[in-house]
Amino acid sequence: MGITSATPNKPSATHTAQPHLPQGTGRQRAATQGTDLQRERILQAAAQLFATQGYANTTMAQIVRELGVTKPFVYYYFRDKQEIFETLSWRPAVDCFTALDFAATDPRRASEKVMQGIEGLIRATIAHHPVAFFAYREPQVYRPEYLEAQKKLAHHFYDLLCPLLEEARRDGDLDFDETKITALAACSLPGFLYSWYRPGGRLSPDEVVAQLTKLASRVIGLRAKH
Repeated sequence: MGITSATPNKPSATHTAQPHLPQGTGRQRAATQGTDLQRERILQAAAQLFATQGYANTTMAQIVRELGVTKPFVYYYFRDKQEIFETLSWRPAVDCFTALDFAATDPRRASEKVMQGIEGLIRATIAHHPVAFFAYREPQVYRPEYLEAQKKLAHHFYDLLCPLLEEARRDGDLDFDETKITALAACSLPGFLYSWYRPGGRLSPDEVVAQLTKLASRVIGLRAKH
């Protein structure tokens, strides 16, 4: 998901991410079930336009026309097209970078958590197609505040992953050398999806997830169980 920094931060006491994107909300002051549905309409229409013609070539007028509404209707929910783009991008970022947020009382071996987390990262990337790839295609679009928030999420993920990798290595379940390089290499696999993945291909989404998870298991040196 765009940023994949493995530089460790000071560990959080609760190991819980803070998935809050700093953003405006147009003129909307309080969300309701009805307004949430309208926001979704706007987001889905904009997602298709951004995916097919890019950010720069997509205008608010086009989004309005696609929806068959007026400009004030869209501006009630979103400040501008950048906020729509960031809102769309934020969802996959949260789902990907909180894939290791297991309960503190989770009794499973570290290697099991590592594999589930990496699989969750891959699965979320595919599930959020095409918006999960916006960060790779057009990283120049985002505000500094957005990039900082996404960076914190990425740090959170790797702050959990790296110690789990080392614990799993001590358990004898994994075989690798450099922790940071291994973590980045394994988690970079879904990053390449944006250049070749297309829904409706020969493999189903679940099969693609399985294949990439298997490759990631080799990168981290997962030992076969006997």
